[in-house]
Amino acid sequence: MEPVARAAQEPYALLPSVDRLLGQPQVQALVARHGRVVVVSAIREILAGERSAISRGRSASDDATIARRLGDAIESANAPRLKRVINLTGTVLHTNLGRALLPQEAIDAVAVAMASPTNLEYDVATGGRGDRDDLVVPLVAELTGAEGATIVNNNAAAVLLALNTLARGKEVVISRGEQIEIGGAFRMPDIMARAGCKLREVGTTNRTHLRDYAEAIGPKTGLVLKVHASNYAVTGFTAAVDEAELGALARERGVAFMVDLGSGALVDLSRWGLPKEPTVRETLAHGASIVTFSGDKLLGGPQAGIIAGAHELVARIKKNPLKRALRVNKMTLAALEAVLAIHRDPDRLASRLTTLRLLSRGAAEIRGSAERLRPVLQRVLGERYAVGVEDCASQIGSGAQPVERLASAALAVRPRSGKASGTQLARLEKALRGLPVPVIGRIRDGALLLDLRCLDDEAELAALVEGLSP
Repeated sequence: MEPVARAAQEPYALLPSVDRLLGQPQVQALVARHGRVVVVSAIREILAGERSAISRGRSASDDATIARRLGDAIESANAPRLKRVINLTGTVLHTNLGRALLPQEAIDAVAVAMASPTNLEYDVATGGRGDRDDLVVPLVAELTGAEGATIVNNNAAAVLLALNTLARGKEVVISRGEQIEIGGAFRMPDIMARAGCKLREVGTTNRTHLRDYAEAIGPKTGLVLKVHASNYAVTGFTAAVDEAELGALARERGVAFMVDLGSGALVDLSRWGLPKEPTVRETLAHGASIVTFSGDKLLGGPQAGIIAGAHELVARIKKNPLKRALRVNKMTLAALEAVLAIHRDPDRLASRLTTLRLLSRGAAEIRGSAERLRPVLQRVLGERYAVGVEDCASQIGSGAQPVERLASAALAVRPRSGKASGTQLARLEKALRGLPVPVIGRIRDGALLLDLRCLDDEAELAALVEGLSP
């Protein structure tokens, strides 16, 4: 071979072979952890990158460097996409962060259900086939007064299934001011259309009266629908029909009355100093034939949609072929059963139900936590930032009580220099998200706010911020 050709090939010849890399101890450890197929594929990808770099004039990397890059690439590619974060946004039921946190009883129940065969659809007493809803229906009935219930995968599914069963091909009477849009641009009129119903709106955006409903109900009416304003508020010159009056009208006209309650509180939250939300029991007592609500909001359980109400209507809903497509799995039912059981003991609910514990935390307790963490964060950030403790307002989240705020306290971080302060805050906010356990705050009014209402472990946060490189 000519000297010039040999010199041109030498950088490529310095690259290790796949087998040579596989023989290195650190690479063998990767094989033991991730499998040979994954590691060989990653090696080939990195070596291809090395050849490309050499063709552009760069020197070949040594074996140790390639092995280190290989480990980093494999660990990054195989890291869980769903990961734990620390919620310091001030929103307790944060939809993007997974809403309600489950109590330990529910976590233990889910672990058992995942690891073992269960009587999901098996009647242990008779040896015959069972109904998975029966695992939780007695508890739902006890806590709400409903005659029957069924469970689907979220409240949107509950609304869709109920509408499709009870009013397909018929009119659904609803106030114009209650044609809501929920997260992800899911709109009530669209759900009705998918359910095969015809929207019959009554009243105006801000005012609807009983006579509006009375005039709309006729032979084509499938049901009357009322949507609780759980994710918005209309204020000022407004009028809405009392549920009891609307329930009485529906009974008089012989049509079903359905209430989409949304947040699904089972207890009066004002007992713990929180804003009053209508409970499922109250709504049924007001004459609702069917109530739908979420499992992962104020109920404090797993994602689920619960349909509760009259036995005959629930039975019809359960026979809908869509029910099988929308049903929940054994893990959801295990968690839901445990959370419902906790609700049977209201005197200890605030200490046992994680969601209620976080919502009812006092501002003084939260401020104390902020005062202890302030000097830690200030030392890490240095003189470029000023870290203070400020009063702030948390919110319930996931549409619950959108105009209500909960007194809280936050670590407030502001750049000492006004130059490019927005860029500095964005960089710091990104650095917090890049920690081994991402810390999620919010930027508002020229400050990065870390609302500590949902912080359970001060020591962990202190240790995490030590790794910041702002």
